[in-house]
Amino acid sequence: MSSAVRSLGFASNGTCWFRATALVVLGAFSLLFSGCASGPVAAGAPAKVMPDVQVLNPGDVIRIAFPGSPSLDTSQQIRRDGRINLAIIGELKVVDKTPAQLEAELLKAYDSQLVSKEIKVTLVSSAYSVYVQGAVMKPGKITPERALTAFDAVMEAGGFTPTANPKKVIVIRQEDGQVKTYPLDMKKVLNGEASEPFYLKAYDTVSVPEKISWF
Repeated sequence: MSSAVRSLGFASNGTCWFRATALVVLGAFSLLFSGCASGPVAAGAPAKVMPDVQVLNPGDVIRIAFPGSPSLDTSQQIRRDGRINLAIIGELKVVDKTPAQLEAELLKAYDSQLVSKEIKVTLVSSAYSVYVQGAVMKPGKITPERALTAFDAVMEAGGFTPTANPKKVIVIRQEDGQVKTYPLDMKKVLNGEASEPFYLKAYDTVSVPEKISWF
């Protein structure tokens, strides 16, 4: 076989190898994106969470005081279904309400039973917690005593690891009967750029991915 033919055969084999490799890479990307499509729903703008507004969550312990009718006073832990059981009116859903909103609702419900039109709802202990997973120094559960942003949660978890990709952080949230994801670019925060804080809700998960390395 001449050297020209051998050279041509090598080029042909090299081309085939390149094409095969390209097909494998494309196939891997297809599997990656098809797998992502079956995961949580990508959501738009999240519902606003005000840092100075405290809402009640399952697991919270609340005290309801009736100054004019102390026999009705009660302290209860909010059940997983978001309800408590009260004298006279029975079952009542209380989650996602502020103590002030619950007070107003109870005043209407007990209107005919009260001598003194006054009810006080106090949060005794909070079950508010969030989770941080992935490329952070101390992944796990955080139980804050204040409103927390996603960036705050990452810092509470020890900050990013050297392999973290802060541009691709997502918040996973159960909302409206679905698991939704909210993408966040925390690189902007690290660079000192202005960005709107993303306040977390109870049981949110902040997921920090690692940078993709091909080598």
